[in-house]
Amino acid sequence: RPGKVRPMVKKFLAMADIMEKQGFPRPKVMTDMSGQRFWTVVSEFEVESFEAFASMGADDDSMKEADKIMSDYHDLVDSGHREIYNLEK
Repeated sequence: RPGKVRPMVKKFLAMADIMEKQGFPRPKVMTDMSGQRFWTVVSEFEVESFEAFASMGADDDSMKEADKIMSDYHDLVDSGHREIYNLEK
């Protein structure tokens, strides 16, 4: 949503801290600077396998912390989607 990028970025960066504590690579958090909508936020990260991705959040304490951080994120977004890519080497 317009004017809500900064709070969303803060949430994504806090989630990056949790991911890092779980041993995953730190995600990149990016904001749009050129598109029609300047309020786009993207989080990108790489994992070794889809199984590793699926295991993210398996730690109960981390999930509780993540739930707290993201509790009101729906107030900050109009829409969103997830894309999962396979890196072709």
